[in-house]
Amino acid sequence: MKSRWSDRDAADAVARYAARGVNEDLALRTYTTRLLGSDPALVLHGGGNTSVKTTMPDGIGEPAEVICVKGSGWDMGNIEPAGLPAVRLAPLRRLRAVRHLSDEEMVNQVRLSLLDASAPTPSVETLLHAFLPHKFVDHSHANAVLSLVDQPDSRALAAEVWGDEMGFLPYVMPGFALAGAAADVFDAAPAVKGLILDRHGIFTFGASARESYELMIEMVDRAEVRIGRATRRVFPAAPLPPQVAPLAAVAPIVRGAVAEPAGPGAWRRLVLDFRSSPDILAYVGGADVADYAGRGVVTPDHIIRTKRSAVVLAPPDAADLARFAEETRRAVEAYVAGYTAYFDRHGRDPADPKTMLDPMPRVVLVPGLGLFGLGRSRKEAVVAADIAVGTIGTVTDAESVGRFTPLPEAELFRMEYWSLEQAKLGKAAERPLQGQIAVITGGAGAIGAATAALFARNGAEVAVLDRDGERAAAVAGSFGGIGVACDVTDRSLVDAAFTRVIETFGGLDIVVSNAGAAWQGRIGEVDDATLRQSFELNFFGHQAVAQAAVKVMLAQRTGGALLFNASKQAVNPGVAFGPYGLPKAATLFLSRQYALDHGADGIRSNAVNADRIRSGLLTDAMIESRSAARGLTETEYMAGNLLGLEVTANDVAEAFLHQALALRTTGGVTTVDGGNIAAALR
Repeated sequence: MKSRWSDRDAADAVARYAARGVNEDLALRTYTTRLLGSDPALVLHGGGNTSVKTTMPDGIGEPAEVICVKGSGWDMGNIEPAGLPAVRLAPLRRLRAVRHLSDEEMVNQVRLSLLDASAPTPSVETLLHAFLPHKFVDHSHANAVLSLVDQPDSRALAAEVWGDEMGFLPYVMPGFALAGAAADVFDAAPAVKGLILDRHGIFTFGASARESYELMIEMVDRAEVRIGRATRRVFPAAPLPPQVAPLAAVAPIVRGAVAEPAGPGAWRRLVLDFRSSPDILAYVGGADVADYAGRGVVTPDHIIRTKRSAVVLAPPDAADLARFAEETRRAVEAYVAGYTAYFDRHGRDPADPKTMLDPMPRVVLVPGLGLFGLGRSRKEAVVAADIAVGTIGTVTDAESVGRFTPLPEAELFRMEYWSLEQAKLGKAAERPLQGQIAVITGGAGAIGAATAALFARNGAEVAVLDRDGERAAAVAGSFGGIGVACDVTDRSLVDAAFTRVIETFGGLDIVVSNAGAAWQGRIGEVDDATLRQSFELNFFGHQAVAQAAVKVMLAQRTGGALLFNASKQAVNPGVAFGPYGLPKAATLFLSRQYALDHGADGIRSNAVNADRIRSGLLTDAMIESRSAARGLTETEYMAGNLLGLEVTANDVAEAFLHQALALRTTGGVTTVDGGNIAAALR
C-alpha cells in the first residue's frame, strides 16, 4: 500500500476551505480523511473515523479547545468539514475519571459538548479519540489488518508484524469501555505509533495530518507484506452442473425467496445487487463455503449491513430451474430459522428486552455464479455487496495465514443489537413503494417521465425504457434510476431491456406500459400499412412488455402490477383517430385479459384512460391546430372538460401510482380527463 499524499492537493484543500472560514487543521484533516475513505481496502461504508484537536471560536467568539470528529451519516470518501463536528475537549477528557457511563449518557455528554447543537452526532468512538493526547488520530478497518487479527493467535501475529511500535488491545466492544481500555494501553506504552484492536481494526496517530495518515498506510502495508509471504489459499471446489443458469434466470428466483409476506397480497421485498469475479467464484464455489462463510463478519461494524453470515445456495442448474427454486426457498427458510434461533439464544433477556430485526439474509452466495447483496433499496444492496466482496478478500487472506476466526456469536449479537450501532442506519420512514422495482416504457416522454419520477419519490427503483436511449438515461439520471434504450415493437430488444433490469435490480414488480404514438386518418381510407404500424406499437408493444414482465413475476412468486396507458380513444373514439383508437381499445381489453388469466398468481392488471395531456402525442402544434378547428383558445381547448381544468402528465402519474398501490384492484380503468361523460365507462 502506498501513500497518496500530495503537497499540492493538500495546499489546494487548505486554500479552498480557508475561503469558507475553515482553519488549516480541519482542512488537512478533511483532506486526509478523504484519502482514507476513498480506498475500499481501508474503509467501507462508514467503517472508520478520524479526528483532529484544534482551537476554534465558540458561539460568542471566544477561543475553545475542541476535537473535530467524523460525524454520523458522513462518508469519509467525500466528507466536508461539516462532517467533522467540533466538540469541546475538556469535558470529554474529564470523563476519563468516570468509572461507568451508559451508552445513552455517553452520547448525551458528547452532544452537550458540541459547539453547534445542530451538528451531526459524532462517532461512537469520540471518547477514544479524545482520551489519546495526539493532535491527529486515524481509525480504519483495513482488510489486511483484519486478516491478521481475525486469527486464534492474533496477538502473536501482531507482535511479529508490528513489534512494539503498535500497542495491542484485546477485543472490547466500542463505546466508553473501549475508550478507557485504549487509553490504558497507550499510557502503558506511550512510545507506540498506534493501536491494533483485536477483531476490530487499527488506530494511528501523529502530530500532523500527514504523519497520522502515512503511519496508517505504513502499518497496513506491513500487514499486506506479511500476507504476501503466505501461500495463497485455494479453496477446494465443489462440483457444478454442466451448465450454470444465467443471472437473469437466477435473480428473480432468489428475490422471490427472500421476500416476506406483509399481509394479504402484500410483500416486503428486497433489491439485489450482483457481483462476480474469479476470486468471488473461487470463494462461493468452495466445498467448505458453508463453514467459512458462516463463521461471522470480519469486523463487528459490518454486522448491521450484512448480518452475521451469508446464505449459501445450491449451484443453479440451467436444466432444472424448478429444482433450484425449491432448494433456494428451503435454504432461505433454514436461514430464517437459524437467525430466529440465534436471536432466541441471545435476545430473550427479560432485563434487556429486544425486538428481533427482520431475519432475511443480506448476502446470498451462489456457486458457479457469484454473490448478491440485498437491501430495502438499491443503495443498501450495493453497500451489502461491497462489504461482501471485501469480506471475501479478507477471509481468503486470513485462511492463507491461518484460520479465519472472528468474534464469537454472543459478541456479534451485542453489536448487531447495540442501539448506537443501529442508529447508524437511520430511522426514516419507509416510502410506499420501498423495495419495489418499476419499469416505465415510453419513459422519456411527458407521461413516462412524470410517472418515473413519482415512483422514484415513493421509494421504487426505476428503469426508464425508451426508444431514445439518451433521453431515457437523462430522465433516469435525475433520480438515480437506470435508462435503457428499447423499441417495444422489437421483442428481442424488449427481452434485452428486461434482462438489463433484472441484472441491475434482481427482478421487477411494476410495469407501466406507456409507450405509444398517434396515427390519424379516416378508417375507411387508411392504408393497411399505417394500421399495422399502429397496432405494432399501440397493441403488440404492450403485449410484448406484459409477457416479458409476467415471466419474471411468475419466477418471483410475489405477484406484481401491470399498468397500461389505454387512452380515452379506447372508450370514446375521435373522428379520424381510428388508427390510434383501435389498437388502444384492444390494449384496454388486453389489460382485462391479464387480470383474468393471472389474478390467481397475484398479478394485478389495470389501465389508465387519459385525455388531452401535453406530450409527444399531443404536441403544442397539434393543440394549436385542434383548438383553432373548434374555434377555441388553447386554454379553453385543454380545459374542455366538466371540471374546466387542464389535466397534466403529473395527474396521469398519480393515477398510475394509485393503481400500483391498490392491492385489491384488478381489471379496472382509472379515468383521468377532468370529466368527459362520453368517455365514461358504463
